[in-house]
Amino acid sequence: MKMIIAVIRPERLEAVEESLKRVLDEGDHYRITVDTVEGHGRQEGEVELFRGTQVRVRMVEKKRITVCVNDAYVEKTIAALTEGARTAPDGAVGDGKIFVVPLDEVVRIRTGERGQKAI
Repeated sequence: MKMIIAVIRPERLEAVEESLKRVLDEGDHYRITVDTVEGHGRQEGEVELFRGTQVRVRMVEKKRITVCVNDAYVEKTIAALTEGARTAPDGAVGDGKIFVVPLDEVVRIRTGERGQKAI
């Protein structure tokens, strides 16, 4: 089991959801969590005017997507996230990152199921 965390451009969220739906759809639903986050990497923030002075905003708004999958779906999920989040054929600075983290245990609160069944 893996937890896959992707940080993407906000405007690419709908495209990412469509890509994920194609590979993770289980009877017209799949599991995803989306947060609005701020941060910075190589993508520079936008220049804004503040009291007549140009100021570069360091933090850039992004969307953080968390998807937990069984091992058989890891590569499919990574491919779907990449396809949906990439803004140009070769990508661009600021398109985002994907992190794959081992997931030791999952527990469904409602039923008490554990492990792969809980995902």
